[in-house]
Amino acid sequence: MSDIKTIGIAGAGTMGVGIAIVCARAGFRTRIFDLRQDAVDRARQQAELFLRKSVERGKLTAERLTEIMNQWEGTSELTDLKDCDLVIEAVFESLPVKHELFSKLNEVCPEHTLFASNTSTISITEIAGGSGRPDRFVGMHFCLPAQLMKLVEMSPGLATSEQTFTKAWALCEALGQKPVKTLDTPGFVLNYFLIPFNNDAIRLVEQGVASPADIDLAIKTAMGYAMGPMELLDLVGMDTQKLLCEAMHGITNEPRAACPPLVKRMIAAGWLGKKSGRGFHTYADNKTFGA
Repeated sequence: MSDIKTIGIAGAGTMGVGIAIVCARAGFRTRIFDLRQDAVDRARQQAELFLRKSVERGKLTAERLTEIMNQWEGTSELTDLKDCDLVIEAVFESLPVKHELFSKLNEVCPEHTLFASNTSTISITEIAGGSGRPDRFVGMHFCLPAQLMKLVEMSPGLATSEQTFTKAWALCEALGQKPVKTLDTPGFVLNYFLIPFNNDAIRLVEQGVASPADIDLAIKTAMGYAMGPMELLDLVGMDTQKLLCEAMHGITNEPRAACPPLVKRMIAAGWLGKKSGRGFHTYADNKTFGA
């Protein structure tokens, strides 16, 4: 793991920002990329806000905040990832989009660079097949929000070398995360359960069984969850949930994984969740996470 010094994050959405915070906080030089410069700028603002809240709560010193952000770089040029030792992809769940990204990264990055995908539903082997370096490719699925949740699902593809997986596992531990090994199967462990579970909660709202607030309260109180399903869906975003459902249902044909109609109506109304200020709950701001 010692030869991994610089980590690139491709995608400056909620997951990408969280993963970048984890990497910079662990002392790695971290470069976050997005095609849109406004997304890159917003990612830094969100990271600084999160860390400032950590300082206010006594979890972090002001000096450490400065040290962490000094490790942070943002770019809208893919070629700026050329000196990364590892690139973690955190774009939306579309195999063609991921293939296009990794194909370009394969041209930009040197041979030693490892590739990882944060996908939660798409086959690692399938993504790696379009990367140009399937032996140096691994699944690293961080949990949302990555900067607060420790679990990472580590999934080798069929062609992933043992050396690649060992390096990625050691890196995960160096980041302060807790890795678990999973087979390259739809949804791995978490989303195999979570996507149908969240869809069931949405259907309870569709059927008028209970309000989003009461569903969240019931789940948190009875099951001890830190976050209710409707709160989690608002954090994930309805647009992302739709993509997750389509990917999972397309692979498994599991009826409970099919996207509920309410999700599509909410997207049409612009009720994407916390990032738009309204989802199953309403929010005073569009900040996607706190400390």
